[in-house]
Amino acid sequence: MSYNDKHNEANGEGNKDGHSHNRSWNHGAEGPTDDEAIRGLRKRQMKNLLATPLLSQGTPMLLAGDEFARMQQGNNNAYCQDNGISWVDWNHDDRAQRLIRFVQKLTGLRHKYPILRRTRYLTGEFSEDLGVKDVAWINTTGEEMREEHWKDANVRCFGMLLDGRAQTTGIRKRGEEATLLIIFNPWQDVVKFKLPPSNGGGDWKLLADTNFPDSTEEPRFPIGHEYEVTGRSLLLFQLN
Repeated sequence: MSYNDKHNEANGEGNKDGHSHNRSWNHGAEGPTDDEAIRGLRKRQMKNLLATPLLSQGTPMLLAGDEFARMQQGNNNAYCQDNGISWVDWNHDDRAQRLIRFVQKLTGLRHKYPILRRTRYLTGEFSEDLGVKDVAWINTTGEEMREEHWKDANVRCFGMLLDGRAQTTGIRKRGEEATLLIIFNPWQDVVKFKLPPSNGGGDWKLLADTNFPDSTEEPRFPIGHEYEVTGRSLLLFQLN
């Protein structure tokens, strides 16, 4: 989130070592900056990339230091650096501590909601016996995505609805887990997202919003509420 290019000069190989395809973005300044707008956007993007694996099925993989934004001064091949470039610094300022608390919140949510770590593959197929889909993709109108929506380049925000009533084991019966909605907005602008109806619940409780990661409150919103999803953010709701 802080460098466009690798910075392996300290390795003594003329910055030729290490892969040059970083798949990174500095958000307007290469390396450390005092620009609060850039720092704020970087922080939100870090939280998006941390939330994505921790709210995904399967085993989340994090590198040591990801939880407090360790970046090795842009060095992506620090095999020969036995110093501050490669060391894990445990002296965290308040900004790093807040990021750590956010990761702790995510791991807590993953532990609390088994639907985030199911043992069955999601199919998206409707079960005639149970009258439910295990996963559905939702557009900003609160309705299920159709084929034309996936092909529409203007569709930049969508939701993933994990239905807690779906079958959880090899036994064909309804599950009794919480229903969750994960909303992704990679677009730069605010998008209004209508919270969808599902399995008779009364409202949606906001568990996490990467734009407001330090909030301890869990506000509730009625079904059909148009929530303003900030640009480049990820949200998690629970149906009550």
